[in-house]
This record gives sequence, structure tokens and C-alpha cells, in this order.
Amino acid sequence: MEEILQNFFGSIAGQLTTIAVIIILMVLVAKTDKKKMDVNVMVKTAILIAIAYVLNQITLFRMPQGGSVTPFSMLFIVLVAYLFGAKQGVTAGIVFGLLDLLIKPYVIHPVQLILDYPLAFGALGLGAVLRNQKHGLMKTYLVGILGRFIISSISGIIFFMDTTNGVWPGLIAAIGYNFTYIAAEGFATVLILFIPQLNILFDKYKIS
Repeated sequence: MEEILQNFFGSIAGQLTTIAVIIILMVLVAKTDKKKMDVNVMVKTAILIAIAYVLNQITLFRMPQGGSVTPFSMLFIVLVAYLFGAKQGVTAGIVFGLLDLLIKPYVIHPVQLILDYPLAFGALGLGAVLRNQKHGLMKTYLVGILGRFIISSISGIIFFMDTTNGVWPGLIAAIGYNFTYIAAEGFATVLILFIPQLNILFDKYKIS
């Protein structure tokens, strides 16, 4: 199963399938929005996803079974959620996850595929529920990466369960594994979020 999935998503057919899913997702989101889709929001969302995508290609440290430390790529997905709300943020995260699957697929199981790519990255947008609170950007970011960490750790059970002989040992191994790279990037990002000028800049584009 692992080899079949890995080969498929590394093939032209798998890449075209992923692109088709991204397009369908964007169309469905646009059609189900009660308000007319704001072109300005769509353009800004696309720009932030593109920035996150480019930064995601700059790997500061790569983990052996997937996952890496990048220069603030998660922040730009969280920014979509902070600026435009949870729905837009979750959608941006899912699109970003599928783009990551397109370029750097690491697939060993169908459930792991769904958890690691669309769901884990989509979870980065969940922190938007706190976007209007004091220190909203910081809270939005921390909740977002916590969501990704939880989902990625659940996914990690699938990989580690075989080598650790059990669900609970597998979960502990997965937690340690995912904490290593998510916490490293998260800590560095939190430090720059303490810069007041950045918060002032982002707040200029925030839609309440």
C-alpha cells in the first residue's frame, strides 16, 4: 500500500488529481459562500498562500519521516485566518497542504494522507476564533499550530505503531516527533510576533 500510494502521488496522474482537487475545492467554497466572493480577499489569500509555499521550499531542517522547520511558512497561512476569518483560513490551509502533497508527497496510508496534508494544514486556520481578542494574532497562531500538532501526532500513530508495538507507545513517539519541528518553528515565529510594528501592519488589512 505504501509503495502504491507514494508512486501514485509522485506520478503525473497523481499530481493532476491533486490539482483537480484544489480547483474543485476553491470552486465549492466560492459557490457556498453566502456573500459574493470578495475578489480582493481572494487575491490577498492567494498571495499569502504563495508566500507560504515559497518559504516551505526553504528547509532549515527536515525530519526523516516527513515534516520540516521552515522560515515562518505556517505564519502566512495563519495570517489568512487572522485577516479574513476561520473559513478562509481553513480553506487556505487545505489548499496549502494539497500543494505540499503535490511537491513533497510522503504517503504510507490513506488515513495518514488525509490527516497529514489537508486536515493538519487546514487546522492552522482554526485559531481565527480568537482573532478579535487582545493579542489576537498571537492567539490565532498558537491555536493554529496546536491544531496542526494534534492532527499530525494522531497521524503519526500510523507510522510509529508498527515500530513501537502499540497505540500508546506510537502516540508518545508521534508526539515527540512532531513537537520537535513544529515547536522549533513555532518558537521562532512567536518571537517575531512580539514586534509591535508587525501587528500594526497586519491589522491594517484585517477584516472584522
